[in-house]
Amino acid sequence: MRSLCLRIMMLVRVGGKYFIPFRDEIGAMLILYRPAGWAFFVGLLQAAYTLTGYGMVAAMCEEVAYPEREVPKAIVLSVAAAGVTGVIYLIPILFVLPDVQLLLDVANGQPIGLLFKTVTGSAAGGFGLLFLILGILFFAGTGALTAASRCTYAFARDGAIPGSRFWKKVDKRYNIPLGALILSTLVDCLLGLIYFGSSAAFNSFTGVATICLSTSYGMPILISVIRGRQAVKNSSFSLGRFGYAINVAMIVWICLAVVLFCMPVSLPVEPASMNYASVVFAGFAAISVIWYFVRGRKVFTGPPVPTDVAPGEALDVAGVPVGHDGVDGVADGEGTGRWEKQVPKM
Repeated sequence: MRSLCLRIMMLVRVGGKYFIPFRDEIGAMLILYRPAGWAFFVGLLQAAYTLTGYGMVAAMCEEVAYPEREVPKAIVLSVAAAGVTGVIYLIPILFVLPDVQLLLDVANGQPIGLLFKTVTGSAAGGFGLLFLILGILFFAGTGALTAASRCTYAFARDGAIPGSRFWKKVDKRYNIPLGALILSTLVDCLLGLIYFGSSAAFNSFTGVATICLSTSYGMPILISVIRGRQAVKNSSFSLGRFGYAINVAMIVWICLAVVLFCMPVSLPVEPASMNYASVVFAGFAAISVIWYFVRGRKVFTGPPVPTDVAPGEALDVAGVPVGHDGVDGVADGEGTGRWEKQVPKM
């Protein structure tokens, strides 16, 4: 939503007029990509980056009451909140936007600090506004790291990653997967160090993060569509008759976004500025396939609840103690027991 408003409005203060016709010369991406239609789609990539935010809510399912209802609700509401706050933030910036070339010439490639300094007329005022963004980044990083640790824990619990027995342990004192959190933190720090060696390599890793997330969302959606959406026919948060159309539109968008994220960031293409996201993505995919055939297919069985069930229906689930009636699919022991899907209160 924010990206769409940015591309449509392109507000620039020129001669006392705030609204001017759209020009494909404005902005770095618009200069690099023509015609204007292609530049428009490149600009939509901002929306894809937000998948790192609201999409991560799904990683917290095991710590939420009635996740089949609350998690989709949180995702939808976060999209609406991000859209509203994003527009409120972008419109003032576009009204006071200085000469675009001045921003493009910033040596570190991050013009927002210079923008704030130019607008406020002082370094202190610019730093104050920039500090707000740094605060947002801090909280966003904390949330992303928390979600990443839960994803690591979930994969380790199902035996999908090396060293699963270490990363799946839940610390009894803090009641969190401490090992998975430490692993995620170390990997996060190592990825940050890449920037000091090569900005192109760092940008490739950040770009491939969105590609991997989008692909991970797209694959189950595609499988669900192919199977006639039977696995979600009893879902508590239903898309109703619009489900097929929304799913197909999402698949098309993900395919387009993946292609756009693999495009070079500047022209002419040079080794130092090349977008290696596709190479990194192919590398991770190859490692995943190799690991699956080496060990994954022997130990990885997937989530403990393999099929969707109607409210009130029960089925046998490995991991639930015999004689124990599980609630909401929580597997807290060994053996095979009964899992019953309860109807959440709306």
